[in-house]
Amino acid sequence: MTPRNAKVEGPVWTRKDLLGIEGLAREEIELILDTAPQFVAVSQRESRIKKVPLLQGRLVVNWFHEPSTRTRTSFELAAKRLSADTLSMAAGSSTSESKGETLHDTLANIEAMHTDIIVIRHKCAGAPHMLAGRHKSHIINAGDGRHEHPTQALLDAFTMREHIRRLRQDPAATLDGVNVTLVGDIEHSRVARSNIHCLRALGAKVTLCGPRTLIPMDVARLGVRITHDLRDALEGADVVYALRIQLERQGAGLFPSLREYIRLFRIDSASLAHAPADALVMHPGPINRDVELSTEVADGARSVILEQVSNGVAIRMAVMHLLANSGR
Repeated sequence: MTPRNAKVEGPVWTRKDLLGIEGLAREEIELILDTAPQFVAVSQRESRIKKVPLLQGRLVVNWFHEPSTRTRTSFELAAKRLSADTLSMAAGSSTSESKGETLHDTLANIEAMHTDIIVIRHKCAGAPHMLAGRHKSHIINAGDGRHEHPTQALLDAFTMREHIRRLRQDPAATLDGVNVTLVGDIEHSRVARSNIHCLRALGAKVTLCGPRTLIPMDVARLGVRITHDLRDALEGADVVYALRIQLERQGAGLFPSLREYIRLFRIDSASLAHAPADALVMHPGPINRDVELSTEVADGARSVILEQVSNGVAIRMAVMHLLANSGR
């Protein structure tokens, strides 16, 4: 316990919730990234006990209104490795929401069971923000509509930074000046939005590439470069980040056909030849194999997709620890 008058060195987490990357200071993002390595070590322990007691006695609720595999299981595993009790809720016919209960009333009833952290994914942008303002639990946004997916951006930045540090043999290397290219469905991607905010805050240079109909009209204001030429986008890229084509969120006619998209924008061995030899390949999952990313590249030596998944557990452990133990 820190003495009352002691000076605390370094950044301190002061927010009750994690609702998005937009608005976070670089120091706040780096605090999360710098907290994660200790939790990577927990997951890599050779012993059977891959746990720490930092959330012992706390209750973490995973409340998902949209399908999820990686994010939901990653949060659940992260909570368990912090020794928390966990409860998973899937919206639909099995909950009182199907009877007309509001999100606020549902959460108020959940909180009556003495919850500490609510991890929510919702199809409506802004749902986590709405709940955070009226409820005492720590709210973590696990994806809200087309708005943001903050922990995905954090695990992506952490994965990039770790590789840059190994490549440069510099344990203090940052993402300043690193060239990151996001390719694909930017318009419908909350992952893209969070990544743009995160990477720009950390000093990276971001290029967006995709069909004109899948690039938001006002996205240039975020300080990104835009191109519709994949070869141009890949030249000089330190990181090539392929985004899933989100057919479930799209209207019809945004590009002529999948065959045309594959010809112009797929990341495969031929297109990747235009990037530097040490460029990383990333994808948030799930992958539409051989559409936005060829199987040979997804499973190839440059791919760090499964490392992203592993790092996701550590980042989510870091976020939950900082929220629950920050004194807010």
